[in-house]
Amino acid sequence: QQIHDANAGFLDQEGYLHVGVPRTAGRAKSPLVNALRAIRNGEPGAAETGVVETTSVAARYPDPNPSKRIVWYDIPGAGTLSIPDWIYFADQGLFVLDCILVLFDARFTATDVAILRNCERFRIPAYIVRSKARQHIHNLVQDISGEDSDEEDDGEGSTIAFANARERYVRESRETVSRNLEDARLPAQRVYLVDKQTLVPLVRGQGSAEVIDESDLLGALSE
Repeated sequence: QQIHDANAGFLDQEGYLHVGVPRTAGRAKSPLVNALRAIRNGEPGAAETGVVETTSVAARYPDPNPSKRIVWYDIPGAGTLSIPDWIYFADQGLFVLDCILVLFDARFTATDVAILRNCERFRIPAYIVRSKARQHIHNLVQDISGEDSDEEDDGEGSTIAFANARERYVRESRETVSRNLEDARLPAQRVYLVDKQTLVPLVRGQGSAEVIDESDLLGALSE
């Protein structure tokens, strides 16, 4: 059941932004979809989450805020493409979407490149998003200092270590994506570094102290 078959009538409605998040094996897309809708995992209306694939068909999630007029699509099947990538792109109906979020965690893969290449082919805006920013930064704090870290600063040393880890995470993430895009002969573009725990309060209008690119991503999607 593909997007362009199951939701053709809805996609024809004007004034809605239809955002697809292709899901690859081992990557948690649903938590990001939930966070962008200001819903925490497990709350009513949340996308189902799990360590294995929870559905084999595209799941459609209207934004709970009707004034936003956004529909999110959690799209399966982009793990190890056993068919030409353009066939996957067409069969899943990705070409009818208004924009696509290419989400990666630790590695930027050939599948990500394939999806970006087809976004360029079909002239669909694509946003590269790296998730779990908080986790990655805290892991770097441990690597740099050799000590355990938590979300609270225990003093000036912890504050400096966190700031250094954050700067390194941002720099290395952007360098990695830039290098991968260049190697794939794709146009340079920005990577948005986000965390679901930061996104939820931002979407709810409550602000957050640990913003990296979350506000910029939300702004780009609202344009």
